[in-house]
Amino acid sequence: MDEIEHFPLTLLPPDALRLKLARSAIRMSHGRTWRIDKLNPVHDLVIPLEGSGVYRIGEAEIPLAPGEAMLIPAYTRFHGWHGGGPDTYTGVAQHFSLELFGRGDLIAQMQLRRKVALSQWATLEPLVRLYRETAPPGATTLPQHHQFMVILLSFLQDAFLGWGTQDAAVQSQDQLSLHIMFVASRLSSDPLGAGVEEALDSVPYNPDYFRRAFSEKIGMTPQKFRDLKRMEFAISRLDVGLSVKEVAAELGYSDPYFFSRMFKRHIGEPPSCFHPRATEREEP
Repeated sequence: MDEIEHFPLTLLPPDALRLKLARSAIRMSHGRTWRIDKLNPVHDLVIPLEGSGVYRIGEAEIPLAPGEAMLIPAYTRFHGWHGGGPDTYTGVAQHFSLELFGRGDLIAQMQLRRKVALSQWATLEPLVRLYRETAPPGATTLPQHHQFMVILLSFLQDAFLGWGTQDAAVQSQDQLSLHIMFVASRLSSDPLGAGVEEALDSVPYNPDYFRRAFSEKIGMTPQKFRDLKRMEFAISRLDVGLSVKEVAAELGYSDPYFFSRMFKRHIGEPPSCFHPRATEREEP
């Protein structure tokens, strides 16, 4: 399955992430003499729209142009200057924090590329321009939060490399929430392996306690979550032309009739709805 489908934040219920905007969006409009030397106590996402800028973080010099985006982590000193080209370097910068289940700094627990070319730029550019043009001068607004969440998640999908080390997770402000994320990500990314017991082996909690916490945060038990992800994987296999029997066998079901019942229970439709060649004989 496509790696973007397994981007871990797509596995979470809508209320799992709490976005806080530290201030309204900064409408960047910098001439050739622009210089900056700054450290922010929150994360900063920078997205150019016209012209270019150059940023120095540590020993690295990072050019930034339209179609790209860069994250400057909280408490990171950076320098910036005009990158040449058009006289005015314009874009938007947003100071923010992102919490998982209302606690902890989620960005600090992620391994991210510092700069990316936004893969969805053709779709995002009009939204970024609207976001910049409609940013209020004072307090942030609900539409602004929604718009920036779309922009931020698109950046994170392109920038995501993985999670920090397990040691870092254990020292985090909310290690339980992060372990729930790890387990959900593993169950989703490995539908043919990683049974629930195997996925829970490395979790430093009482199994019953962790299952209850998982259900509270994700909205279903680890086993039901795994079953759902396996059926979503089955859809992708049916889409490429495998028969119901072949998909059932691939998922370890010896009885395709039982597989079809499980599929309908989780997806709401029989496998034949996702495979035009499926026959009534293959299903109950």
